[in-house]
Amino acid sequence: MAEELIVNTSADKQEKYKSLLPQIEGLISVESDLVANLSNIAAALRYGMGFFWVGFYIVKNDELVLGPFQGPIACTRIRKGKGVCGTAWEKAETVLVPNVDEFPGHIACSSDSKSEIVLPAFKDNEVVLILDVDSDKLNDFDETDKVYLEKLMKLIEAKL
Repeated sequence: MAEELIVNTSADKQEKYKSLLPQIEGLISVESDLVANLSNIAAALRYGMGFFWVGFYIVKNDELVLGPFQGPIACTRIRKGKGVCGTAWEKAETVLVPNVDEFPGHIACSSDSKSEIVLPAFKDNEVVLILDVDSDKLNDFDETDKVYLEKLMKLIEAKL
């Protein structure tokens, strides 16, 4: 099992993802526990990509409940359709927000969060968890993040 990630910090975003995703895949391929895998994925993304906050919300009953994360403390429960995470859950699609202050109904778990990308993971065609990635910079996420994080979500879905 890998004990450290190897990511060239001077590489561009795409190269970082290309380096990081196979390492994450290797890391989770040898572990069956979902919480352990989500914990390592959150850490790998936070430190490998330099994100401000990375975490998972797990669908439990009619709420998203905070799961493994890396970064400042976070909102613990989010209703369907509320904020960026609840919207991604309700629409069952990736939501990319260049400026969280302009997103209707944004839930400010941290005032330092400026932009966000949120992605759903599916099991049996139902959203079962959400990946939430925040930046402390405006307009920090783009199509590159969407493409590679959606690939990551497919790796996670294979473990669900």
